[in-house]
Amino acid sequence: MSNRRPLFSSFKVESEGAGLDPGAAAQDSAHCPWTRRGTPKAHAPQEVTESSENGCDGPPGGARETSRQLSREQIFVLISAASINLGSMMCYSILGPFFPKEAEKKGASNTVIGMIFGCYALFNLLASLVFGKYLVHIGAKFMFVAGMFVSGGVTVLFGVLDQVPEGPVFIAMCFLVRIIDAISFAAAITASSSILAKAFPNNVATVMGSLETFSGLGLVLGPPLGGFLYQSFGYEVPFILLGCIVLLMVPLNMCILPNYESDPGKHSFWKLIILPKVAFISFVITSLSSGFGFLDPTLSLFVLEKFNLPAGYVGLVFLGLALSYTISSPLVGLLSDEMPHLRKWLLVFGNLITAGCYMLLGPAPFLHIKSQLWLLVLILVINGISAAMSLISTFPEILSCAQFPF
Repeated sequence: MSNRRPLFSSFKVESEGAGLDPGAAAQDSAHCPWTRRGTPKAHAPQEVTESSENGCDGPPGGARETSRQLSREQIFVLISAASINLGSMMCYSILGPFFPKEAEKKGASNTVIGMIFGCYALFNLLASLVFGKYLVHIGAKFMFVAGMFVSGGVTVLFGVLDQVPEGPVFIAMCFLVRIIDAISFAAAITASSSILAKAFPNNVATVMGSLETFSGLGLVLGPPLGGFLYQSFGYEVPFILLGCIVLLMVPLNMCILPNYESDPGKHSFWKLIILPKVAFISFVITSLSSGFGFLDPTLSLFVLEKFNLPAGYVGLVFLGLALSYTISSPLVGLLSDEMPHLRKWLLVFGNLITAGCYMLLGPAPFLHIKSQLWLLVLILVINGISAAMSLISTFPEILSCAQFPF
């Protein structure tokens, strides 16, 4: 999940001022400005306030009514964002149950396997910064669709790597395909995050938390689906099937994703990142992402060796982490928007619980606790909840800094 959602990309877009103007059609829609009583506008959850002052017909006598109904454009944005979250996370997480074992057969050491997983996060981060800078020139919709298309294509290519000769050639091809996948995903998620930030400016945490349901769903479906497809049909089928699913989403998003105009802004990414609050939150995101990235290449090998489970059941072990993250993310997002003052406590306790979970995963030798499968799954479930507590609340906090940096 760390690699899974490069939050830096959306912060980059906002800090560069790659603002997206929904255009006159959105302004003329049935929705009026969103406000909340007693809270700053920057953190107000989405609420449509009807009044004659804003060009909306209010009820007789000046009484105000509220509505949370989404516009057609907003619904299409949510569908597009959900499709990239679901598809990309399935393609990413499918590797966990069986790829480390296959890579070992091809002559890759555990260190190299970890580097193959890790290069995804590195190039995802670097590409997000670049795409955020040039989003204004490229265009959000084109970047989104092109990134999804390339990601689906390289996922299919990953499925034929078992035909590559073992040794350095196989390792080099794994790195190449993985890096291209990271860059393409960074393009799609950068565009998606910037569009969401503009389409839902006043309840970002709720929307992001709700969309993390689809990220979690991808993480839920990916490992068990990949494990059982691998057991039944071999190495190629899981990647080819999921790659084709992502490719089929491309024409759907070409049709439904609205066009947005991009306007250059005033402040640079570096002016944003040197702010103490932003730097601290960035450190939190990096630490949590590193922890999840650590689990991808190591957990499956640990479960295979320690508990002698087949590849299909290894995927079910990953289910504990992904499912709890999926369920808790929208709840944490809603709580973060409704009570912004709780965000710092969500960050603090989320990180403390996550630290404790990693100590118990092994568990740590100095704890003198016997490693058991039920304990491992329980810790993964708790870890998913604590990760949602920490990660979901970071997005609106940095977004507020991007909107009001000085």
